[in-house]
Amino acid sequence: MATNTSTINWLGWAKFAVAVAALIALPFFLYPVFLAKVLCFALFAAAFNLLLGFAGLLSFGHAAFFGFAAYVSAHTAKEWGFTPELAIIAGTLTATVLGTLMGLLAIRRQGIYFAMVTLALAQMVFFICIQAPFTHGEDGIQGVPRGHFLGLISLESNFAIYYFVLAVFLIGVLVIYRAVHSPFGQVLKSIRENEPRAISLGYDADRYKLLAFILSAALAGMAGSTKVLVFKLASLTDVAWQMSGEVVLMTMLGGVGTMLGPIVGASVIVTMQNYLAEIGQLTLIIQGLVFVFCVLLFRRGIVGEISHRWAKLRGGGKGEKPHLTPAAPTPTADPANAKETVS
Repeated sequence: MATNTSTINWLGWAKFAVAVAALIALPFFLYPVFLAKVLCFALFAAAFNLLLGFAGLLSFGHAAFFGFAAYVSAHTAKEWGFTPELAIIAGTLTATVLGTLMGLLAIRRQGIYFAMVTLALAQMVFFICIQAPFTHGEDGIQGVPRGHFLGLISLESNFAIYYFVLAVFLIGVLVIYRAVHSPFGQVLKSIRENEPRAISLGYDADRYKLLAFILSAALAGMAGSTKVLVFKLASLTDVAWQMSGEVVLMTMLGGVGTMLGPIVGASVIVTMQNYLAEIGQLTLIIQGLVFVFCVLLFRRGIVGEISHRWAKLRGGGKGEKPHLTPAAPTPTADPANAKETVS
């Protein structure tokens, strides 16, 4: 058993290394700024998926963290002369504080009530962003300098900013991966599956959900702060409620509750927005058609459906063990299952 686990770990790290190598080589074939935008939204969707996919909480207000952190990062970089890494840290910390405040107010509600509370709070943040002097209202903060990483390496080059964004993206994804595969992540999954049972086992469900909300908000803020450096702009678009809906679409399209799903979903949506921009509003119609198509054919999302079918294929036939079965222990005494396990 230990040998199998070790083999799976090495195989996982090998796949991760190949993926990183592909991301490093990708800007030599595609426009680096476009790729950097994909990575920013992929991190945003992955942060949102941490809350929806693993804690079971549907937020309609995540644009508040993404957009407000972008404003803070832009202001500190342009007006205060912060270096890129410090500007991102400032935006991330601001999103963390904002996530704590919003989480304390919203986390005690469930289902549609939780979603509506987050939407209402996000609209308040949107109103603040319109009125606050430092955001420059509808003009936004323009001409944000990319600066020098650690005060030494200029990020004005498109290649340099891409690799900087890639590093931020990998940090964010590894944080999510570590959180999901830790005891904290297992408790979140148990709360998602059956909150009363988790409470009966002694877990403080509200505290765990609040921590997940704060972590998700912080990573969403990190994504928004990074996007500012790519486009040198912070605008109301990033904090509007449409952005909250967009990240929901990205996550569901790729696959809720999977590590790779939000990244794939964000890539598909951003690619369509980028390459179909010339046809104007028809882009939204095409996005809607793609979403309907995926809902009909990929009920678990693109990655979720592929993983499910692959696991089903490997689990059948010669009676192999279903290695990809989610880690959701069911310790109920079932003689039939016990018999299968022994055999």
